Amino acid sequence: MKSAKLGLVLLAVLTTGAWAETLEISGGTTPQKEVVEPKLEAIKAATGVDIKFNGVGTGNGMVALIEGKVPVAAVGDVLPDAIEAGKKAAKNEGKELKVPGNLVYHQIGKDEQVIIVNKSNPVSALNKAQLKDIATGKVTNWKEVGGPDLPIKVIVTKPGLAPGQFFQKTFMDGAPYVQGATEVQSPREVITWVSRSPGGFGAAADVHMKSNPGDAKVVKAPAAVRTLGLVTVGEPTGAAKKVIDFLKTK
Repeated sequence: MKSAKLGLVLLAVLTTGAWAETLEISGGTTPQKEVVEPKLEAIKAATGVDIKFNGVGTGNGMVALIEGKVPVAAVGDVLPDAIEAGKKAAKNEGKELKVPGNLVYHQIGKDEQVIIVNKSNPVSALNKAQLKDIATGKVTNWKEVGGPDLPIKVIVTKPGLAPGQFFQKTFMDGAPYVQGATEVQSPREVITWVSRSPGGFGAAADVHMKSNPGDAKVVKAPAAVRTLGLVTVGEPTGAAKKVIDFLKTK
């Protein structure tokens, strides 16, 4: 009788999913919001795996992966740039990141980076040269690019986060941002700061602007599409392989 009862208890545990696998991922909020979160139910249904996502940014995600704290990092750029973001994030913490030679990149999507200003700003379009001049500080007033007589306030994600690094590579030819640019903790905060700053300027993930633009607006600018991926040390196994295989087929 006792063994029969124990069997029923085990069956109840299994059928309620109490023994379901959980995969912990650390990294960028753009792959989190663009790819992973919208598919959580589908992932669970197809693989039986629950996801715990730590939205700490690409660089910190890479640090967590390489230090063995998580099996998967989510990144908002290609692997070499994700590694660079990881090195910057580690440097911010006074550490040196020792990158293994067997990191594997798994592309799971793409996201468009958009240029945003405060919605009160009449400027509606900026070309690549203007974007670079604004971000590097060569242009400091909106009147220099057809806008009002208003100082420009450059908002950028802190070093170690993919969006600011991607913009720098794509539009600034690697030049440094203007001294005094406001560095924020996440891509979402770029929108928040531009919304509260009449002279605000920044680059944001399209997925974040679509979900909540605040008082910011998108201006016409050259297209900038970045890849979104998951990174593992070596080929993935177990829950990581199940989830990655599922996302790569969707």
